[in-house]
Amino acid sequence: MTGGRGIRVPAGAGQPPAGVPSGVPPAFHLLAKPTGSVCNLDCAYCFFLEKEKLYPGQRSRMSDEVLERYIRELIAAHRSPEVTIAWQGGEPMLMGLEFFRRAVELAHKYARPGMTVQHTIQTNGTKINGDWARFFAENGFLVGLSIDGPRELHDAYRRDKAGRPTFDKVVRGLAALREHHVQWNALTTVHAANADHPAEVYRFLRDECGCEFVQFIPIVERPTVDGVPHGGAVTVRSVGPEQWGAFLIGVFEEWVRRDVGEVYVQLFDVALANWYGEPAGLCVHSATCGSALALEFNGDVYACDHFVEPAYLRGNIRERPLAELIGAPEQLRFGRDKLERLPRYCMECDVRVACHGGCPKDRFTTTPAGEPGLNYLCPGFKAFFHHVDAPMRRMCELLREDRAPAEIVAEYAAAGTSAVDAADASATPPKASSR
Repeated sequence: MTGGRGIRVPAGAGQPPAGVPSGVPPAFHLLAKPTGSVCNLDCAYCFFLEKEKLYPGQRSRMSDEVLERYIRELIAAHRSPEVTIAWQGGEPMLMGLEFFRRAVELAHKYARPGMTVQHTIQTNGTKINGDWARFFAENGFLVGLSIDGPRELHDAYRRDKAGRPTFDKVVRGLAALREHHVQWNALTTVHAANADHPAEVYRFLRDECGCEFVQFIPIVERPTVDGVPHGGAVTVRSVGPEQWGAFLIGVFEEWVRRDVGEVYVQLFDVALANWYGEPAGLCVHSATCGSALALEFNGDVYACDHFVEPAYLRGNIRERPLAELIGAPEQLRFGRDKLERLPRYCMECDVRVACHGGCPKDRFTTTPAGEPGLNYLCPGFKAFFHHVDAPMRRMCELLREDRAPAEIVAEYAAAGTSAVDAADASATPPKASSR
């Protein structure tokens, strides 16, 4: 998630950090799962529900000991003036308000003088009420709300344990957030039920929900064996590669005509950064990864939220310092592999500097030449990045002229076409980030 006010810790709070290993980046992201895979919903496409098989017979609930160690070591390992304490699940709100009050207190206790602490939480929204919303507002939480579009599209797969729809509960939760002026983002998964309705989904989020920042996440679901994805087939709930590209193009065409600078679509911001030659800020479309890890309820640290699997277990924070796990050689190799294992087809692709091969979790298909390691969504990404090339170049021109990219909206209105005529051949092409 992006944005949020954060809480600035006054001078005198916390203690200076001890030295950290050289392999640890100045800032990193650790997604904590205090309830593990436990959730009050039973979303048909959720890849994390089966992770309960990793911890048979264990009570999936983070202890006070693990909570304090997590926050203390997370803050100590950061060499940047900002740190994000991020919660996800499962459904993290099942831990109850007192758990998160304690988390805020611990963050204040351990944060160094002048450090800004940002609290974020990703939730299905069904448990949000006035008490929760007031707590989020008072402590500067940024709330990610899972909502998949209008009622019929949202309820297609997002149901509770009894099979009942959840749309009304989510909308009530959103109303509480808005009433208390909580900063929030929409996390919208794109799947077989809503992928053919890009404009309807986007307009619902913008007009009916009042959303100003949205993340679109493609559902690519494979059969699992003991909770680990297996084989090259996908389920019927998964978005198709070309379908994914068409969805993004449909949303982009709506956005670029009226909402640039008003509504922030994560993937469009990431694309613009890559075109401009700046860090993308999202591991999926960065050259390398490895600095976004996952913490389970018992202190186990995994290489990535999408690789909570035995082969990617880095250790436990009760046994080794978090900084050592972040900077472990196998974790650094995991991050470099995103680039170094790209097939030749990707290395020679004309949109590689925008795509960077996508997420490694989805690299289970083969190239036209039969080389393994191609992203399942490749045709969609390629179609999208080709489609937005001219407007991205134009927005880069505007930025270099110290003008707002939002000026492109008026240019679209004047041109009356799906491509910006003003984006001439002299525009600078995408270039690789200096990272």
